[in-house]
Amino acid sequence: MSDDGLGELSRAIECLLLASPEALTRERLADVLEVAPERVDEAVAELSASLESRGLQLVALAGGYHLATRPEFATYVHRLLQPPPARLSSQALETLAIIAYRQPVTRPEVDAVRGVNSQHAVASLMEKGLATTIGRKDAPGRPVLYATTPHFLSTFGLKELAELPSLEQLRQSLGPEQPFVLKGVVTASGLEEGEALEFPAEGEGSEEEAPIDETAEAAEAAEDEAGPPILPDE
Repeated sequence: MSDDGLGELSRAIECLLLASPEALTRERLADVLEVAPERVDEAVAELSASLESRGLQLVALAGGYHLATRPEFATYVHRLLQPPPARLSSQALETLAIIAYRQPVTRPEVDAVRGVNSQHAVASLMEKGLATTIGRKDAPGRPVLYATTPHFLSTFGLKELAELPSLEQLRQSLGPEQPFVLKGVVTASGLEEGEALEFPAEGEGSEEEAPIDETAEAAEAAEDEAGPPILPDE
């Protein structure tokens, strides 16, 4: 695309964001529009300003840009779409919290924190696109490593993992009389070594809530070791 002015460039970006089902990064926009990334930054700023009085807004999600409706009009959008409620069980939320704050993490490590088998919860999170495999740990059995996905970031309205609330913020939001979800110190890479995660005692009693079978875990690790390795993303 030739450089015909910032206004045209911002309008072109608006069209691309509207047509794209996922967030577009600065680099991707620059590549499609055939302009320098700095020009994309200028056009994005102008587009964001032009949308101030509109029903749409420009948001930064999962490392890219996306057009979204404004929160004050959510009632009308919900009334139009009437989407089925997407809920995660308490077991899945527990598992997702562990993965989010300790990634990359193996399933046996998740099991050790929860004290129960998390196979069903991990599979559910992967099916919903909230977690994925990113390789194997250099340890006996070569267990699979899990991490969150860009869909996790966009689902929870996060630009990056660093925007996850701290454990102190979580404790304050739950209040002193309510059970807390996490205990420990969060760094940019997750929980510090040796910190523990604690969860409410009561559960919903799903079929996955069974004690960890160490024999089954060993067999599964051996099966994983025999299978083709999953290489880390470059």
